[in-house]
Amino acid sequence: MLKTSVIGSYAPPAWLITALEAMKLGEYGASDIKETFDCAVDLAIRDQEDAGIDIITDGEMRRLGFFTAGFYERLTGLTPLEYQRKLGPGGHDQRERYKPLEPFSAPNGLGIVDEFLYSSSRTNRPMKVTCPGPYTLSGRIQTGTVYKDRVEVAKEFVHIINSELKQVVDHGATLIQLDEPSAAVHKNSPEEYVELFNQSVKGINAEISIHLCFGNYLGRPVAHRTYAPLFPSILDMAAQEIHLEFANREMVELELATQIAESGRTVAAGVIDVKNYFVETPEIVADRIRTILNHVPADQLVLSPDCGFSETARWASRAKLRSLVDGVRIINEELGFL
Repeated sequence: MLKTSVIGSYAPPAWLITALEAMKLGEYGASDIKETFDCAVDLAIRDQEDAGIDIITDGEMRRLGFFTAGFYERLTGLTPLEYQRKLGPGGHDQRERYKPLEPFSAPNGLGIVDEFLYSSSRTNRPMKVTCPGPYTLSGRIQTGTVYKDRVEVAKEFVHIINSELKQVVDHGATLIQLDEPSAAVHKNSPEEYVELFNQSVKGINAEISIHLCFGNYLGRPVAHRTYAPLFPSILDMAAQEIHLEFANREMVELELATQIAESGRTVAAGVIDVKNYFVETPEIVADRIRTILNHVPADQLVLSPDCGFSETARWASRAKLRSLVDGVRIINEELGFL
């Protein structure tokens, strides 16, 4: 039977945004902060379960962004830099940047273990653990001083990520997804990305997935949106599942999904456009799935949104998740799985 999954992040509710502002002002104590994030995770799990998603996440609700609060604040040896642009339309050049003062480290880990211990206790559904990949994490750290280039920074992250993933698997995680949008954005060295990924998941006894997208900050991509230059190199990644976004690209490059399937891997296909406030009908989702099934066998296919929902309003996220599940149900009935 065709299954549904999500990528990682979920839409923050309005009350979480105001709570974060209160936290910055020092109005919350440690217990208040924990309770707030626990409730946010509960909400993300409930929305996914209500929609009927098969494989869920904690919504990455404790991370408050793809980079900063989730990971960089846990690193030693970094100092923040001035933002390159503070005014005008939101874009990727308004993201945080850091300067290394010395080789950085994560003495207390990345927090993923604690995230998993709480979220897995709140549901009986399969819980996927998500983590940015080393090349993506390296992009916010200045080079030319402590580290000569971005790949050298990424290699530092490899050891941190690998240690964290081993610990979370030791605590019961069985599904691990690394997110590497930067690998799809900067397509110049796919062999290097493969090596960085493989070293990050080396010795990890779990089902491994890789998510490749083109960025989603404020709903904006940041690349020429083609995966073709990454092939066939990414087929050497030590991942059992490869996720590509298709919905917001009008279902192009499905021939690449064929290559993934022929390599023996599962294709996780994005059939929900998280960068569009048009809510797909179940029939539209079903039609997209029919198109994919012309390229990928049903037993090697998982259906998901294109990316996470952190940049999408909650009302739209909930509606899109329901359409995803209902669209998959239509196809499961057509295939005789229901």
